Amino acid sequence: MMDNSKGQAEPAGISTAETTRPKADHRKIVQVVHKVRAVLDAFSPERPELTFREIREATQLPSTTCFRLLTSLVNEGVLERTGGRYRPGVRLLYWGAAASRGLALQREARPFLQTLRDVTGESACLFVRDGAIRTCIALEESRHSVIRLLYVGQVMPLHAGSAGRVILAFDDEAREQVLAGDLPAFTPYTITDRQILRDEVERVRRQGYAVTREERDVGAASISAPVFGSGGKFLAALGIAGPLVRFTPDAVAAWIPEVVAA
Repeated sequence: MMDNSKGQAEPAGISTAETTRPKADHRKIVQVVHKVRAVLDAFSPERPELTFREIREATQLPSTTCFRLLTSLVNEGVLERTGGRYRPGVRLLYWGAAASRGLALQREARPFLQTLRDVTGESACLFVRDGAIRTCIALEESRHSVIRLLYVGQVMPLHAGSAGRVILAFDDEAREQVLAGDLPAFTPYTITDRQILRDEVERVRRQGYAVTREERDVGAASISAPVFGSGGKFLAALGIAGPLVRFTPDAVAAWIPEVVAA
């Protein structure tokens, strides 16, 4: 990554001690995230380059805080600095490309999720991997009065639940990362033994779908299958989720082909 911060002078009155802080607690981290967003929101298509003063005035942040954030964002490639002006960095292009892919998947998946919801009666959802977690990027909610709570943007672990199992089965990097880490239990039915999880993942890879019961939430069940892109590249896990009481053996047997077809 390009580092444009070398040789950058601190604004008057800012000491080195003020720009280094001990590790923040959770509350302070959230506050920092809000401040970072304020800095990024200062930029726009009409104002793609800003000076330190313009950013400070737009964010209303103290000079010390603003300078410290700008320095960190430049070091991480989120912003670039040329002379006394800042602009969005190439790292944002990378994230933007990932976001665009997610939006494209969301648009493409919607009619399939709607059909799957109508055929099975259960909530149909699409999950993509984001590091060591999975994120719901598209959802068509069940019309039943009793449903499993899901929402777009919801994050879940990879080692619990059918969508996570599918991701582990078809994403080699995700599988090795998860199997090398901790496997916390969310319910009495969460798989926390690495060898058992590895065996289950291999079974899902062979059969092309996953069915799980109460691994993430007691009283819930789900069925998921992989979504592939051009060249057979794994993209996402698509499936249905709902209350365990409706996922009877006969219903699951009838729904598996529908999920795989979707």
